[in-house]
Amino acid sequence: MRVEEIRNIGVVGAGLMGHGIAQVFALKRYNVKLFDIDSEVLESAPVRIRRNLETLLEMGLVESKEIETCLSHVGLSSSLGELGEGVELVIEAVSENLDLKRAIFSDLERFTSPRTILCSNTSGLSIGRISEKLQFKERVVGTHFWNPPHIVPCVEVIKSPFGSDEVFQTVVELMKRVGKEPVRVLKDVPGFLGNRLQHALWREAISLVEKGIADPEEIDRVVKYGFGLRLPFLGPLETADLAGLDLTYDIHRYLFQDLENRSTPSPLLKRLVDEKATGVKAKKGFYRWTDESIQRIIQGRDKALLRITHVIEGLDRERKR
Repeated sequence: MRVEEIRNIGVVGAGLMGHGIAQVFALKRYNVKLFDIDSEVLESAPVRIRRNLETLLEMGLVESKEIETCLSHVGLSSSLGELGEGVELVIEAVSENLDLKRAIFSDLERFTSPRTILCSNTSGLSIGRISEKLQFKERVVGTHFWNPPHIVPCVEVIKSPFGSDEVFQTVVELMKRVGKEPVRVLKDVPGFLGNRLQHALWREAISLVEKGIADPEEIDRVVKYGFGLRLPFLGPLETADLAGLDLTYDIHRYLFQDLENRSTPSPLLKRLVDEKATGVKAKKGFYRWTDESIQRIIQGRDKALLRITHVIEGLDRERKR
């Protein structure tokens, strides 16, 4: 299927990620059908999309008339069968459960045209394992949006071992058309690119807390006010080149032997989970949280990401001159 043929999008799952993904396409005037098994979650999706758009309006990134236009392009579907009718591409955005995703893709294969492209928003499960039992597995692609999907530009596009090159390239081009920065992942490895890098950092951060080397606040500060400031402009390999690969090599020779390398989750992390200290959802984790502090940090995050994204796009244009 050519990217020009895609005008109707289905999104399965209207929760944390799904409603934002629907917004991305609707804002570019694609017709979107949104489905969720939970009727309350489904019916609240337009309200959450409107709230997102109002933040964009406040930041001067959309005009007021675009809010109603965007919402008019989002329809709610009561079943997967209804969602599958007449769509050229479907994005699954349900929880990270392999059996659940397999069941949904099996249903989607029955309810959609054999030409319909099927995408999974999994953050790390194998696209091949999700699709291996399907009849038309060549039309399945991974599309890992980052949270919040209506703000973060990156979408990892993952090629399945069974996938068609044509379908893969069509999805890459589609992401460009809706204003995203598609990152091509050519091998179906657990965690893809972003989460492998992110969780390597988290493993070391949690280990440093566990060993009493620093408190959580100090770990977060060294990232936010230190090397993290470079990351929006310079990736890790660009930074290594600038530092000098000889220096990088010398540091690796002595530092790697002391870095955390366990292949199982941290005992500290397990203890927190066992104690139901699971983060903001429980109001406690590495930090204590209140409703007010949660709302404040999420709103602050979204506005900061919008500002940073605007700066990055400007810097990229400068570099390409």
